[in-house]
Amino acid sequence: MNAFTIGARSVGRNKRRTIATLGAMAFAGFFCIFYGALIEGMLAALERNALRMELGELQIHHPGYREDPDLYKRIDDTDAIVAKLEAKGYGVSPRWFGAGLVAGKVTSAGAQFRGIEPEREARVTAVGTHVGEGQWLDASAPREVVIGRRLAKTLRVGLGGEIVVLSSAADGSMANELFEVRGILAPVNEAVDRAGVFMTKAAFLELFALEGGAHEIALASPANLALDAAKADVASVAPDAETLTWKEVQPMLAEMLEMSAAGQLIMMVVVYLAIAMVVLNATLMSVFERIREFGVMKALGVTPRQVATIVFVEVTAQAFIAAGIAVAVGWPVTKYFETNGIDLSAFVQDVSLMGVAFDPVWYAVPTVANVVVPAVVLVVVTLLSALYPGIKAAVISPVEAIHHR
Repeated sequence: MNAFTIGARSVGRNKRRTIATLGAMAFAGFFCIFYGALIEGMLAALERNALRMELGELQIHHPGYREDPDLYKRIDDTDAIVAKLEAKGYGVSPRWFGAGLVAGKVTSAGAQFRGIEPEREARVTAVGTHVGEGQWLDASAPREVVIGRRLAKTLRVGLGGEIVVLSSAADGSMANELFEVRGILAPVNEAVDRAGVFMTKAAFLELFALEGGAHEIALASPANLALDAAKADVASVAPDAETLTWKEVQPMLAEMLEMSAAGQLIMMVVVYLAIAMVVLNATLMSVFERIREFGVMKALGVTPRQVATIVFVEVTAQAFIAAGIAVAVGWPVTKYFETNGIDLSAFVQDVSLMGVAFDPVWYAVPTVANVVVPAVVLVVVTLLSALYPGIKAAVISPVEAIHHR
């Protein structure tokens, strides 16, 4: 007796049950493939927005500046550090920060002023390409600024409008200047959207009566250089400053990204447990319907191992068919949404996660792991769920089976 042939033929004995079971299994596999690609896309977007819109991969600060941001805590020998790091192939952007008030014609608000060099900032972040209205900073126009979206709404100011900056300069004088709004940023993150005012380095240094060192140096490491290796390399160039990776600057965001794998695993466990119950139920029904058949087969000399093989071959065939369908449907669907995305702009225009702006167009990121792992797990879970029905069919007594009703 060929148990494999009988098991394969058994797949089509009850077509309705087989189709229902295959459909549930294939849908579960497809769901996990598509869900995994969407989660991968969301996390990639969050990390990209955090790094490419503000953080950079690494940052250098004066020791103690992050705990107590102070106008006077600046990095010594900023120009020398920048020159050495640029010679090593890093994207380097020195930054200057100050706090104060900014006022429109009617309202005022607290603001964080950011002095940057537009050309260098473009080598580290893409914030200059994220202007929703107007244009990005131009070093030839030092009296023009770019402000956050929500800050513009608070001040009731638009492109070409004027804002007044009020703060304290480093020499004790009043920092008071009039600027024109050159651009309004699209959502970047909570801090920039609500209070960010970007200006050129020259305008910032003049406004706050500063000379020399920057408060922060943001970096983009050379290609193929690991983050920890880049940190050690940067620290050797600036030994008297504090060098941190973006994960150390934003530990909660880094932890959330790392925990995402656990959340994805939990979802897969829930889905596959449900599928295991479906397969277990369908296989048990199939076994109970054929108890008398199995009894006759065993009475004719078929071994318990051969009976179990029949059941496992039947379930294995369904598992591989379902996995094939899931991959055949899931891969092209995720590839489609990799380029087209799901437009959520009507619902999440101002939503942020961990202070990072959420991209309203949600793209999938299909990977080989996202496709292979759900398919393999589907097959494994299906086979495990067939253990009990297979063993039950194998150990049944021929006499009891023949007289079963």
